[in-house]
Amino acid sequence: MITIINIIPGSIADKSGIKPGDQLLTINEQEIHDYIDYRYYGAEEVLNMTIHRQGHSYVYEIEKEYDEDVGLILEEMKLMCCGNNCLFCFVHQNPKGMRRALYVKDEDYRFSFLYGNYITLTRVDDLALNRIIQQKLSPLYVSVHATDWAVRKLLLGLKKDDNLIDKLIFLTKNGIEIHAQIVVCPGINDGSVLGKTIGDLAKFYPGVGSVAIVPVGLTRHRARLYPLRILTKNEIKNMILYVNKMQKIFRRRIKTGFVYLSDEFFIRAGFPVPGEDYYDDFYQIENGVGEFRRMISELEHVSSDMSGSLNRPVKISWITGRLAYEPLKRYILSRFDGVINLTIQLIPITNDFFGKSITVSGLLVGGDIYYQLKGRQLGDLVLLPPRIVNHEGYLLDNWTPAMLQDKLNVPVHVYTEPFSELVNVVEKYL
Repeated sequence: MITIINIIPGSIADKSGIKPGDQLLTINEQEIHDYIDYRYYGAEEVLNMTIHRQGHSYVYEIEKEYDEDVGLILEEMKLMCCGNNCLFCFVHQNPKGMRRALYVKDEDYRFSFLYGNYITLTRVDDLALNRIIQQKLSPLYVSVHATDWAVRKLLLGLKKDDNLIDKLIFLTKNGIEIHAQIVVCPGINDGSVLGKTIGDLAKFYPGVGSVAIVPVGLTRHRARLYPLRILTKNEIKNMILYVNKMQKIFRRRIKTGFVYLSDEFFIRAGFPVPGEDYYDDFYQIENGVGEFRRMISELEHVSSDMSGSLNRPVKISWITGRLAYEPLKRYILSRFDGVINLTIQLIPITNDFFGKSITVSGLLVGGDIYYQLKGRQLGDLVLLPPRIVNHEGYLLDNWTPAMLQDKLNVPVHVYTEPFSELVNVVEKYL
C-alpha cells in the first residue's frame, strides 16, 4: 500500500476520480509497495486498481495505451540503508552538523536502477533478487571493490560471506546488466588483488558490461577511522599504464575496453584526457569516468557556435574545484576566445570543509566558496559547477546559490546547460 500525494491534472486518474490522499493497494491483484511496482504493474492496457479511501476500498477499471502513465504522484520511496562498515565510506568522514540525509548510507537496488546509485549487493536477499529479475531492473551499478573474500571482508566490514559471486551469476544469467566500480585503496585492493577482481568480473561479460576504477577519497574528518592513504603520483601513473595494458587485452578478446579509469587519474598524473574511443559507450560517466572527454568533445562539435558577441563587455567568474581547474583552463576556456566582449575568470576553490585532498567540484560547499570569493572582483556573473546542489537546491553545507548571490552581491547561476549555450545564459543576467 502506498499513499497518493497528488494527481496530474487532466490525467486518466484525474478523470477517473482518484484523489490525493487515497492509498493505492493493488493493480491487477498485485500488491503495490513503491513507485517501481506502480510503473511495472501499471504498464498494462487494462488495469483494475484497488484504492483505499476513508476506511473503504474501491476498484477502478481503467483502459489505456500500453505503458501510458495513469497520472498518480506517489509518496517517496523509503530508502533501504546499508549495514556495511566500509573502511573508506564517505558518510563516516562527514563532519558534524550537516543535514540529516547526508549521514544515511544508501544500499537500495531500486535507486541503483532509477538513478545509478552504487550498491554492494550485500543486503540483497533472494526476495529482492527475484524481484529484480521479474521487473527487469536493469542496469544496476555495483560497488565490488574486491572479489577476494579476505580483502572484501576487510574493506566492507563484513562478518560473513555475502555470496557476491553467486548473486552476480544469478543476475547476469537472468539478463540483468551490471556496471561495477572498484574504489582503490593503496596497499589493500590494488596490485594482484585488483587483477583478480578485474579477471573475476570479466568472466561475466557481457552481463558485467564495465568496470570503473576510482581512487579512494579521504576527508580530514577521519579521527579513529582505519588508517588509509591516497594514491601517490607514481602509483597513479602505474595504474594508468596497467589499465591501458588491460584494455588492449580486452579489446582483442571481447572488442571493448571493459575496464576504465576515472578522470582523476589522468588529471592528477598530468596526462592528456583520453579520446572518446577509450571510454566506448561512456558506461559510467556519472561516476567521473569520461566526463571531461565528453565536455571536450561537446565543445569540439559546437566550436562554430562559440563565436558571437555580447552587447557590452561582460566578465564572469567560473567556479571549479582544484581537480578540474587545469583541464578547464587547458581544454575549454580557449574555446570561448571568439566571443566578443566576454572575459572568463576561472577560480579554483580549495575544499577546507572536507579537507584539501578533496578536489572534485561536486563536493564544494557554500561557505568555502563565499569566503574564498569575498572581496574579489567577480564581474557580472558567478557560475557554479553542475551537481553542486541537490534536487532541493542545497549545497552540502546547506547554503544555496541564492544565499551566495545575496552575500556576494553578484548574480549566481548553477551551470548545467551545454557549453554552446553559455552566451545565452550570460545574456539572461545582463
